[in-house]
Amino acid sequence: MTIQLDCYYSLSSPWAYFAGPKLQDIVRRHHVKLTMKPYDFQKVVQVTGGIPIRTRPEPRRAYHDEELARWSEYLGMPMVIQPKHYPRYTVADPNWNKYAGWMVIAAQQQGLDVQPLSHALLRALWAEERDTSQPDVRIAIADANGYDGRALQALEQASATLAQYDEFSADAERAGVFGAPTYVLEGVRYWGQDRLDFVDRALERLRQRG
Repeated sequence: MTIQLDCYYSLSSPWAYFAGPKLQDIVRRHHVKLTMKPYDFQKVVQVTGGIPIRTRPEPRRAYHDEELARWSEYLGMPMVIQPKHYPRYTVADPNWNKYAGWMVIAAQQQGLDVQPLSHALLRALWAEERDTSQPDVRIAIADANGYDGRALQALEQASATLAQYDEFSADAERAGVFGAPTYVLEGVRYWGQDRLDFVDRALERLRQRG
């Protein structure tokens, strides 16, 4: 039996970055069919009740930074708490974090395993101070991880890619997704990288049930 696991997320989510290694381990151990579903976070959460960091009062922003630091130390994963290429207050380009998501979708449509690409793009933003909104940066990251970066970048705004992005966004809204990352397994939502242990346990029960 093939088990389907969906991951709704944004390519600007620090929590999706933290989730990368554990998610990859879970998928491999349980032989899960994982679909990465970058979605329009800013649009969807306005409907589903999420609160983007830029709209939070300063005390909550400060706590967010504290949590990032705690998780970085706990997981042993490097993290720049306030990376220079993450627009913390204002956004000049509304698509700045969509380009990387479109690249992931384009790669997935080619039948490629996109987890390494996704994680590398997130790591570049949150640990390496690289501007993933720039096409040359995305191409270099893809190339360094064994993909054809130029070919994927050329497909980022192809009609099939954008249609898939809109579909994932609509799926996220229907599923009641209000944060990133959110994992959906058999209709059940698990919000946040710190819920991956519950995903792991649910998958183990499904596997035992056979």
